[in-house]
Amino acid sequence: MKGGIKEWPEAERPREKLQKMGADALSDAELLALLLRTGDHPSQQSAIDLGRNILQTFGDLRKVAAATFTELCGVDGVGPAKAASILAALALAGRVRSDRLESLERFTAPLQIFNHFHYRFRDRRREYFLTLLLDGKNRIMREEQISEGSLNQSIVHPREVFSPAVKESAAAVILVHNHPSGDPAPSREDREITRRLKEAGDIMGIRVLDHIIIGDGSYFSFVEMGLL
Repeated sequence: MKGGIKEWPEAERPREKLQKMGADALSDAELLALLLRTGDHPSQQSAIDLGRNILQTFGDLRKVAAATFTELCGVDGVGPAKAASILAALALAGRVRSDRLESLERFTAPLQIFNHFHYRFRDRRREYFLTLLLDGKNRIMREEQISEGSLNQSIVHPREVFSPAVKESAAAVILVHNHPSGDPAPSREDREITRRLKEAGDIMGIRVLDHIIIGDGSYFSFVEMGLL
């Protein structure tokens, strides 16, 4: 349907439809249209047309959420403001669905870590390696990103991993990274990195409580599998 949405019959407008029937009654394209408001050329492309174009370009909402700012801006009709609105809204949705770790929350099980990071990392196309810094009572103080990109021993070096822990006087760390393939099974490199970091932590007096790999819908815990 061409033209601005204001010209449509009231029952077909996304905002009015949401007010009367709830958000679940709207298609993905209609929900995107509420974020976009209008296309760049209202007389030629409505916000819903633009929403459909975005979905067709990337495939589905999960892939839209995984897109970069530059990739979204590459879609005809999407400028910086619209790209920012889309990424912000989808990031908020992911945070709502996650069981977020609170500052000084006590670490009790790997599932806590998976629930916190799953929606953030499940669609990422690059590997991210982080550490969670804990105090002497196993309470999480904060997280620290160590690297972005394929893991190797030169990037994930004990110096980079433990430097923030030393500065914050952390008593322990939890290692966390994601597998873009969705399969959390550890590689030989993952196992070797874990071994080296555990040895370095023992020397420094900083415990490595676990190394948790985040996959799509599942995780791998070195501790649960008896490897740490």
